[in-house]
Amino acid sequence: MKIEKKIRLDGLGEVTLKKDSRFKRLSLRMAPNKGIWINVPTLLDWQTAIDFAQSHKDWIAKQNLKIQAKENQNLFFDLDTVFKTKYHELRMNPCNENRVSASVKQCLIQINYPENFDLKTEGFQDFIKKMIIETLRKEAQYVLPKRLEELAQSFGFKFNKVSVRNASTRWGSCSGDNNISLNLHLMRLPEHLIDMVLLHELCHTIEKNHSKSFWDLLDKVCDNVPAKRKEMKAYTTYF
Repeated sequence: MKIEKKIRLDGLGEVTLKKDSRFKRLSLRMAPNKGIWINVPTLLDWQTAIDFAQSHKDWIAKQNLKIQAKENQNLFFDLDTVFKTKYHELRMNPCNENRVSASVKQCLIQINYPENFDLKTEGFQDFIKKMIIETLRKEAQYVLPKRLEELAQSFGFKFNKVSVRNASTRWGSCSGDNNISLNLHLMRLPEHLIDMVLLHELCHTIEKNHSKSFWDLLDKVCDNVPAKRKEMKAYTTYF
């Protein structure tokens, strides 16, 4: 069962406390356009979580500045925008219609809008992002489970279930019972980086933490891991 509680910290504003049976310890989380939140184990009282947040105010404030800087760099979609997924390309299409519409077909995500339309109109940029997200979701549901199964068979891994989500910070995760969750934004990565993430999560079916044993295992099934991890820094789980 998930429970949320919102608090305000002086100088920081609103922080969300999230309780979930999956959380094993208190942890701070933040992401562009998502704000700041704290994962709270179910049996822990709210006041302990609030005290935890208060004791980390300086760190939160510093990280929040970085988040705000990233938010300011968020992609603005206009006629000059080049945006591609694995199978689709965004096309901005000013037309004679007096309304905004969209279609996804023939490898195009086409956004139709009236000529002389203000692209900064409230909700328009969100509308474009929503169309892209849904396209990425369909691509990811088609591609990622199949590729995960291929890699699992190739290297002798076994997993339980796989799901595709629009996660705010993680490219993937593996639960204690070997359920694997994959981020739909993986579809914006080149294939060698997608494979690294999938192999990363498959390794977690055996090694549940990031110990030396985990990294040794990943090195056995994936080449050039340090270089690929460095390359991953150029990509984000948002746009």
